[in-house]
Amino acid sequence: MDDELRARIEREIEKHALHNALKHESDAQVGAIMGPLMGENPEFREYGDEIPGLAGPILASVNELDREAKRDRLETLDPEAIEDLDSEDEEDEHPLPDLPNAEPGEVRMRVAPNPNGPWHLGHARMPAVIGTYKDRYDGSFICRFDDTDPETKRPDLDAYDQILSDIDYLGFEPDEVLKASDRLETYYEHARELIEAGGAYTCSCDGENFSKLKNAGEPCAHRGKDTETILEEFEKMVDGMYDSGDMVLRVKTDIKNPNPALRDWVALRMIDTPHPREAAEDYRCWPMLDFQSGIDDHLTGITHIIRGIDLQDSAKRQRFVYDYFDWTYPEVVHWGHVQVDAYDVAMSTSTIKERIDAGVLDGWNDPRAPTIKSVRRRGIKGEALVSAMTGLGTSTSNVDLSMSTVYARNRELIDDETDRRFMVRESIDPYQDTNPEPQEALTMPIQDGDSVANPPVHPDHEDRGTRDIPVGDAVRLEADDLPAEGERIWLKGYGAVRSEGEQLVPTGDDLSVVREGAVDVVHWVPAAESIPVKMRTMDGVVKGWAEPGLDDHDPDDIVQFERIGFARIDSRSDGETIAYHTHP
Repeated sequence: MDDELRARIEREIEKHALHNALKHESDAQVGAIMGPLMGENPEFREYGDEIPGLAGPILASVNELDREAKRDRLETLDPEAIEDLDSEDEEDEHPLPDLPNAEPGEVRMRVAPNPNGPWHLGHARMPAVIGTYKDRYDGSFICRFDDTDPETKRPDLDAYDQILSDIDYLGFEPDEVLKASDRLETYYEHARELIEAGGAYTCSCDGENFSKLKNAGEPCAHRGKDTETILEEFEKMVDGMYDSGDMVLRVKTDIKNPNPALRDWVALRMIDTPHPREAAEDYRCWPMLDFQSGIDDHLTGITHIIRGIDLQDSAKRQRFVYDYFDWTYPEVVHWGHVQVDAYDVAMSTSTIKERIDAGVLDGWNDPRAPTIKSVRRRGIKGEALVSAMTGLGTSTSNVDLSMSTVYARNRELIDDETDRRFMVRESIDPYQDTNPEPQEALTMPIQDGDSVANPPVHPDHEDRGTRDIPVGDAVRLEADDLPAEGERIWLKGYGAVRSEGEQLVPTGDDLSVVREGAVDVVHWVPAAESIPVKMRTMDGVVKGWAEPGLDDHDPDDIVQFERIGFARIDSRSDGETIAYHTHP
């Protein structure tokens, strides 16, 4: 970035840091300011990986100021922000807006996934928000699998447990778990009651002809059938005596409704493809989502529904059924779609599956896949994802989630507890571009070897002690870190060395040469005892070597490879450590 842009970003960081510190009467945190910063300045998003590094010193400076100095500085930068702070009621502050007509202890909500595959990142928004509302109102929520389409959105038998695992990863537990495919007889019984109330009729029109009549606001010939005939034909549907497309049950609405989508919509239809669940494989008459979901929402006591703005017609269709049964419809909150940056793959279950089947992605936990399984494998905590998702609110506008916001929040959660380690990169193999020529890490003999370096386990926690890294007779360096003949570098945790005659010679300089900027600080590993590492990232596979202490970490441990970023230890194979890059 150029100097002008850098200065602007730094000014915005300072403004948001001051506002955050004053609002919460505590130290400003990087994760807390990233969402508002990116939301107000979307042009900053391409620099998301760099901004936390810029923010650190600025936040440290802000946090040293007393309250009055913070107010004075913020008033200089943004007078309106001071007015907003003065008008806010801190006691009513929540990450989400109030639910309409919500009473503590009475709120009951639901997540209703279609288990046609593992969840992508966009799916995390619903349980994150509903779980947060549950905690806020001391309410409850159910997980209801809407799996009544065994053909077009065919359920994946593994997805049921995978989705429940993802909800657990996000930090929530459903109060009840239901499968709609277990409840077919319930839908049939309510369909019979609807028929007897004059609210539904069987129809054998082909789709094209009915569409013409519906769009013209004209009823089809079947609309006036007597109740006895409708019930008889519906029982034949239940018994599987019609083929797919031969017969449907329609909800009788207003055939001249201004919105054609609300005119006599289909409640149940015939499907020849057996359901993959053994308990449901014999059924052939299946409810449409609007009918099934509407019935279930009432029977399970749902008080508030959150759904996409594109599903406004669903509520309107369901209200016809609720009116026939004299039920009260739940409160509804509509929101826009969420799109997540940083990925080249669309957040679509079918698209991700196609990429996996084609071999473009290794699986649902490939670091390039925008899925919950992927970020879990990288070591990102569910709490960080929930914080980012709830920060988007419930606006009806489409919203963008910057992964840098997730990373900043996750960094706050894991930084203090994460040990530091050195890693020297040897090569980077991108996934798609032509692979570059491997650039080997360079081995340099070091004079007076066999000593031990003692960098800290964590730079901010002296009580955690130091790591003992045997230097040996030689060290590995990244090629770009190799000093020219006669030049000095500082081997972190060891000291200053000079390049002399194709070897490194300790100089005895103290740390002042680093403070004065006279030498570069370099990360290194011992040549003799280093650990081979293969680290998968979103861009490619990074191969290299880590200090021997990496073997002290078990799979699932998070480490920070200094200068590279956080990584989760995934596995070990033939002496090589497999890691997944978490984020910078």
